[in-house]
Amino acid sequence: MISMKRYASFSEMIRGASPRPDAPALKFEKDGMVGSVSYSELSALIDEKREYVRSLGKTSPGILCVPTPECVATIFAAVAEGLQVTLLGDNATREQVSSADVDVLIGDDEWREELEGALTRGVTDGGKILFFTSGTTSATKAVVLTEAGLCSSAYNGASLLPLSPDDTLMCMLPLDHVFGFVCSLLWALSCGASVALGRGARHYADDLEFFKPTALSAVPLLAGFLIKNRLLPTSLRLVLIGAGDCPPTIPGAFKSLGIRVSFGYGLTETSSGVALSLGDDPYAMTVCPDFTVTLADDGEILIENDTCMMRGYYKDVEKTAATLKDGVLHTGDIGALDGGLLRVTGRKKEILVFPDGTKVFLPEYEAKIAPALAGYDFAVTDGDSPVLVVRGTEDSRAGVESALDGVMRDMPIGRRISKIIFVNEPLPRTATGKIKRWELQRKVSKI
Repeated sequence: MISMKRYASFSEMIRGASPRPDAPALKFEKDGMVGSVSYSELSALIDEKREYVRSLGKTSPGILCVPTPECVATIFAAVAEGLQVTLLGDNATREQVSSADVDVLIGDDEWREELEGALTRGVTDGGKILFFTSGTTSATKAVVLTEAGLCSSAYNGASLLPLSPDDTLMCMLPLDHVFGFVCSLLWALSCGASVALGRGARHYADDLEFFKPTALSAVPLLAGFLIKNRLLPTSLRLVLIGAGDCPPTIPGAFKSLGIRVSFGYGLTETSSGVALSLGDDPYAMTVCPDFTVTLADDGEILIENDTCMMRGYYKDVEKTAATLKDGVLHTGDIGALDGGLLRVTGRKKEILVFPDGTKVFLPEYEAKIAPALAGYDFAVTDGDSPVLVVRGTEDSRAGVESALDGVMRDMPIGRRISKIIFVNEPLPRTATGKIKRWELQRKVSKI
């Protein structure tokens, strides 16, 4: 295991991680070229932003996370000031702003105007960093994390999968999601490497060639897009994939190009990474140094950690107590331990149990019928037997039923699609492309 240094704060990380203060910490587009901010310049920018944050006279800022050096420095500055900081995306809601007790918004004018009606009086105690969960099997929740915990998460990941000061990590993930914040930003900074700040979804097709990174963190949807469109530069040597189920064709495609692939497993509640794959099997993951992972009798993954664990769900004692019991996080994920390596096999709430006791894991079921429904936006949800939800009109029914006919004939009668529902709007998905099952089920129940 590589010896990595632990940092207690973002500012300490910026000051101490790089062997050369003039080395680039952040890269970005400047006048059509690649510009950079060195580690020493970033440290000075954080100090400048601390003055700005203090001038606001507020205790609980909500920050629109955009991939710029100024935004990164503002986040680090607000945290250094001991405030309660909520990281928000461009799709943030008034409910999120209000529930997090945000008293000032830092972002562009249009975004602030949309949300400022939900501002509150702030808080009396700070030192918290709030991330909202992606909300796949339940409504989104504000998770209370800490600066020290996020720094420890970066340490854990970098201990198993270190970058060198010569590496450039491509940041294409949203920084208001903990996977993006830790694995597209802190991972590199904790190693003294550079972070290339992507220019947003409009530039997914050309950012990699523009910045020529050596490492990339990606969700499966993004990784698949990059492979399908042959957008991988020759400089790329390492890809970290997380935040979703990934078909084996994706790691296989990277490996065929001589690019190392590592899978990561983590949760917002654990400040991101819990385990990383280091060998040839991307689904067999080594548990990070600070974590203890065990399995409940039903296979649920249980996690203990003293450095990265959430403080709880913000102002929700009941949900916190139901998830974090005597210091043990009940993840809701199902897994297996094989020779000490962790394999994640599904979500408890994504398993459909039939009256006869047989079980169907919904993402796996969807994967089986996906080839027949190529081109359709669809998902499977609960019913007496699987219910298929398809974006489209009733005019599509005959085509969908015909496409499914061969697949259904090979399934036991009780596991076949019992009902097809057509909806006009896009299916509810998270920013990483995963189906929001709780929201889909709520929509279906009203039809």
